[in-house]
Amino acid sequence: MLQGDIGLELGGRIATALRTALDVSITPEEALIRPSNRAGVDYQCNVAMGLAKKLGRKPREVAEAAVSNLDAGDLVAETEIAGPGFINIVLRDDFLGSALTALLSDPRAGVPVVDEPRRFALDYSSPNVAKEMHVGHLRSSIIGEALRRLLEFIGHEVVPHNHIGDWGTPFGMLIEHLIDEGWVADGAQAHAIGDLNGFYQQARVKFDGDEDFADRARKRVVLLQGGDEQTLALWQGLVDESARHFEEVYELLGVSLRREDLYGESFYNPMLADTVAELEAKGLTEISDGAVCVFPPGFTNREGERLPLIVRKSDGGYGYPATDLATARYWAGERGATDLLYVVGTPQAQHFAMVFAVAAQAGWLTEKHRAEHVAFGSILGSDGKTIRTRAGGSVKLVELLHEAVERAGAVVAERTELDAEARASVARSVGIGAVKYADLSGDREKDYLFSWDKMLAMDGNTAVYLQYANTRSLSVLRKAGQRPSADTAVLPVEPAERELALALLRFPAAVSSAVESLAPHRICGHLYEIATAFSSFWERCPILAPGTPDEVRQSRLALAAATSQVLTLGLSLLGIAAPERL
Repeated sequence: MLQGDIGLELGGRIATALRTALDVSITPEEALIRPSNRAGVDYQCNVAMGLAKKLGRKPREVAEAAVSNLDAGDLVAETEIAGPGFINIVLRDDFLGSALTALLSDPRAGVPVVDEPRRFALDYSSPNVAKEMHVGHLRSSIIGEALRRLLEFIGHEVVPHNHIGDWGTPFGMLIEHLIDEGWVADGAQAHAIGDLNGFYQQARVKFDGDEDFADRARKRVVLLQGGDEQTLALWQGLVDESARHFEEVYELLGVSLRREDLYGESFYNPMLADTVAELEAKGLTEISDGAVCVFPPGFTNREGERLPLIVRKSDGGYGYPATDLATARYWAGERGATDLLYVVGTPQAQHFAMVFAVAAQAGWLTEKHRAEHVAFGSILGSDGKTIRTRAGGSVKLVELLHEAVERAGAVVAERTELDAEARASVARSVGIGAVKYADLSGDREKDYLFSWDKMLAMDGNTAVYLQYANTRSLSVLRKAGQRPSADTAVLPVEPAERELALALLRFPAAVSSAVESLAPHRICGHLYEIATAFSSFWERCPILAPGTPDEVRQSRLALAAATSQVLTLGLSLLGIAAPERL
């Protein structure tokens, strides 16, 4: 069975033909095989135009050379040279049938495992201790989880790290306020995250308006950093309660981050002095207005002046640049990560570019490493501005998710064949899936408009539409009282059958594209293509209708089963459930 991308396989055959005919070396990717949108044509090869210019020949001559020497009789039924030199390709019916039969027995749906696994350090979610998670943490959590699943699925090792804010001046401020309120060390653990959220806001007001309190808070930071027993005990209580809250949200959201994945700023704090000392020893630092800075080449402001990355402030303290440099140094050096991915909002693009540049100057990132800022846009409300509550505050993430489940309950309320427990389970799958898919289905670098009506719609490119297509495919299998056997002959002859078969067999290419570009929306777009093709197949190709020949019925049942298999797998790679009934 051919495993992987059919387009790449065809590209390899075309490349071999051109090497034979024209003594030219090209890769399968350079053969430019693309799915065709022309009726009756499965793939198109566009290599002739560019290669002809390079060789000084006519495009049709190059195309004719490729077709004349093409050894692909096991895959290709027909080729045609169209226009100036486009090669149209139609696949064999029996190849499609055998490939689909093999897919049914392959839990990976034809997606291969990488030959050379890499080790990814994946930074995502990153909430703050003593604060409730809000809608601003949604995109990082969802996108990061999808990338984790995709990378692990194709065979890479992924080490997640949840870079939480748990250190510095805010915690001196909060702990000093807790002491003023009469808290003891074990009292912090007895209060819920909502209490801590309120206390944090009160502490901020005191810090900004009471100089005596502000001085005590700064001294409390020194005690925290120095390991004072009482201060550390209160701080640990804050971390423990926050971790409990994070796990509650992650469990509801279907995100696999756990307590052991927490790597707070406190974890990197002991590394900061050594990190800066190494930069100084390598001659990379300069003193600017009393601060220790690195000026990576190529970064300037609007006036053309060099931009500094401040690695130690003039007061001797450290900020985000030092922490992020220590993070890169730790994961690339001590933990042996080959790839560092940071799922963080687009506004931090310049910061990460400068951090990566300095880390490369220091030798912590080499040609063996990749560091990438996986940027994403904002979630916008109906007014086109960053989504907020009516009072103007941040939307609490747990409340948004509960509302999603509640709204989804209305979608499934009329499904009387389900009992109350089943409806609740489906509502959760639909509601959470709708929120996640709305985020993942668009280009992550762009902002998107949050709309309950759009994300819970039963038609269009939504999770509900995909989930419904899956349940329809399962329903026909239940009505048939059977699932296709491993040796079922699949005969995709009708146009709607071929369209669905081709969409299913292109799934490996969609996975490859999504991983290569770290773009989950490419999986979403392909799953929507499958669901749309299945809808056309459902309408045009009767499965259980009286008079349908048995071999046709079995073939179409196999197509329905393959549709459910690929949709379920694809949704799971996005972190979205596929209920069996909807």
